[in-house]
Order: sequence, then C-alpha cells, then structure tokens
Amino acid sequence: MAAKQITKDMLVTDVLKVDDDIASILIQNGMGCIFCPASQMESVEAACFVHGIDPQDIVDQVNEYLQDKYEAEA
Repeated sequence: MAAKQITKDMLVTDVLKVDDDIASILIQNGMGCIFCPASQMESVEAACFVHGIDPQDIVDQVNEYLQDKYEAEA
C-alpha cells in the first residue's frame, strides 16, 4: 500500500485527520488558525491564500512527511 497523499483541494479538517503531526507542519508555515471553526470548511488552497502561502509548498511538505513516515514504517 502506498503512502497517503494530500491535495490542495482537500479540506483542512480532512488533512488533519490523515496524520496528527500534519498540524505542526501547517503551524510552522504560519497557519496558526487550523483549529478555528472557519478552517474546518476551507480547502488547503483557500487557507493558504488567506495566509499568503503557496499551497503547493504546503502540499509538497506534507506529502514528503507522509512518504518519509510510510517508508520508515515499512
């Protein structure tokens, strides 16, 4: 089975359900409001836009983290 991957179209709340440690990646990139009620209905792309962050950078960082974790567990 391949590592899970996220996309910029996924809701922030769904991304956080993939792995608990994704929250720290988002927070380190300036997305400190990921637990506010409004973020639960925002896509990663929309949340990044609000914070002036390139959504592809976030997607790449999270997917790299997930791939590394998957490989370490395999």
